[in-house]
Amino acid sequence: MPSTFTPLGVEKMVTGEKSGQWGTLTNANWNLIEQISAGYTVQTLNAAGTGANTTTLAVTDGGTGATLATRVIILGAVSPQAITGNKIVTIPLDVENWYLIKNSTSGSFTVQFKYVSGSDGGVTWAVGDKGWKILYAAANDATNPTVVEAEVGGVTPTNTVTLSNKTLTEPKFADGGFIADTTGAETLVFGEVSSPLNEFKITNAASGNGPILSSQGQTNVPINITPAGTGDVFINPPSSGSLIISGNSTQAGKIIMQADTDDSGSFVASFQPGVLTESTNYKLPLAYATTTGFVLTSTDAGVLSWAEAAGGGTDWQAVETGATMTATAGEGYPVNTTAQACTATLPAGSAGDEVSFIDYARTFDTNNLTVASNSTEKIYASTDDLTVSVEGASFTLVYVDATQGWLLKDK
Repeated sequence: MPSTFTPLGVEKMVTGEKSGQWGTLTNANWNLIEQISAGYTVQTLNAAGTGANTTTLAVTDGGTGATLATRVIILGAVSPQAITGNKIVTIPLDVENWYLIKNSTSGSFTVQFKYVSGSDGGVTWAVGDKGWKILYAAANDATNPTVVEAEVGGVTPTNTVTLSNKTLTEPKFADGGFIADTTGAETLVFGEVSSPLNEFKITNAASGNGPILSSQGQTNVPINITPAGTGDVFINPPSSGSLIISGNSTQAGKIIMQADTDDSGSFVASFQPGVLTESTNYKLPLAYATTTGFVLTSTDAGVLSWAEAAGGGTDWQAVETGATMTATAGEGYPVNTTAQACTATLPAGSAGDEVSFIDYARTFDTNNLTVASNSTEKIYASTDDLTVSVEGASFTLVYVDATQGWLLKDK
């Protein structure tokens, strides 16, 4: 009767052809058992070429020296071994054992430890992973057994399972994002949870509201958004949305615009409205004012435009010495009648327009100033001209309406 062996090569005692040899066989088995329980070996990998070469580990029936019959295995070399491609190490389908294995290779390639066939992918050392792993060859299926990496110190090992559908128990990543639990309380936290000095938290809000973005752990800490390079920062509302700066019970909404950080005289311009009873919209002009000194004026619908400041003072002109002149609303004229009399024609009037005159050389008594209306407009309800013959006279005319026309503002 031929001998029989365990999956790791221990010969079983039976009657038959080995009669009279059991002393030698028993010693060999004890040596093999010692190797299995505490052995250490270095297994060089097949590194021929650059492909995913396979190193096949086999059992030595009835003898010592097989890598598979050793607990501690160095894959590669102590030096370590240089490899030029991804490597695969296989074991027979019926081997059941646990191993302490180190990836001792150099080069940016993976090393995979698996059964010789079947659907299980085994355990893989990722690129750059040159550490130790505790593996258990389960032999739990005749055709598709699995190799499992054990937890070390309560830490779940990485590179153990490749997920294809991202469907995990809570918490989990789904196609629509991150789901923390079945209540839908999705929260992403960026920072050190044990010491949340600068955490940034994204929290799911109630139905009908968007996510809540907040900084955690410290007070008076701003949230900074800085684009890379020279890029712009865009805030894009939906088709009918608005940019809203919210306030609370102690702080109104505020927009602050600061100067360049390298300016010596930096400024802060802020907009902090009071309590409004309804939404207020303002429509700004499309260009700068065409005249220096103009101010913004508004209609009752909030349409802003540039206009001359009301009550902004008289714009005094150069001395007039001619026999005739045409006045402009808002201007004042020193008139010199030393050489001759002067006739000044008023502009077409609009309510509130003003024109001022002053006797430059105190000669209105000898050479009069005549003020003529524009077309059919009136002066003091009359179409007659106004003659000024008082020495040193100074006066301002204000246009009131079509009935009275121009009236003296002061005498």
